[in-house]
Amino acid sequence: METNNILAKKILTEAKGYLDVGFTHSLNPYSGCAFSCRYCYVREMPIQRFKDIPWGEWLDIKTNAAENYENEILKLRKKNKPVNIFMSSATDPYQPIERSTKITRGIVEAMIENPPDFLQIQTRSPLITRDLDLIVKLKGKCKVLVSMTIETDREDIKKIFSPVAPGIKLRLKALQAMHDAGIATQASISPVLPFTPDFPKQLVGSADHIWIDTLRIGDGLMGKRSEKLGMPALFEKHGLAEWYRQDIHERVEKYFKKYFPHDRIRVSKHEAFLK
Repeated sequence: METNNILAKKILTEAKGYLDVGFTHSLNPYSGCAFSCRYCYVREMPIQRFKDIPWGEWLDIKTNAAENYENEILKLRKKNKPVNIFMSSATDPYQPIERSTKITRGIVEAMIENPPDFLQIQTRSPLITRDLDLIVKLKGKCKVLVSMTIETDREDIKKIFSPVAPGIKLRLKALQAMHDAGIATQASISPVLPFTPDFPKQLVGSADHIWIDTLRIGDGLMGKRSEKLGMPALFEKHGLAEWYRQDIHERVEKYFKKYFPHDRIRVSKHEAFLK
């Protein structure tokens, strides 16, 4: 893994595209991602397409992230603008290197002093539990939602699509820890990958909300990026073609409604759980 310390010009980016469901800003403490999921739409974005190093083999560490956040939110507050933050949209805020760099932890500490109106932490890393103490404090200052990406409950499927990402059981345990601490939680089935019939049952009691996304809806170009990444062929290769369908989100939503209240389930093209 090639890592570089950088000074970012800004840390808050105006929310557009799929984040335009109530979020005002995205926040990415890092550029690049060590988890290197094969389906990741960021592989087809300029940040990677103009890189000579493959996705998953480089990481830029924004060492001034917390300082930037403090300066930028104060300016936004002077304009009386709402601040609803999605952290993160093009990386995972809890990269393995976060154990030592503590960039994301520093940002959360800064948020306790100058909180946004809403913060959604989007991660697939159990490392988030390290910061449970800070997240509980932040919850007293603003609305916080911890969203854990759990695309499937099948480890064999995870090995095909995201072999170096954290294990599913560890993610489920981390989600439960957040829920038990009184933090609002969400299981982000993003993107939908083949799962067992018992998948919803494993989330009952740990996920307050369910978010459903697909390789067609969630890649930013209605499936074009996913096609370029070879996802249809990968599904076909492993006999999973029936899961790569245009209406898969409708089928998954209908199935999960057997286990969760209807108002606790959203599909990515709709509004986020900001209220």
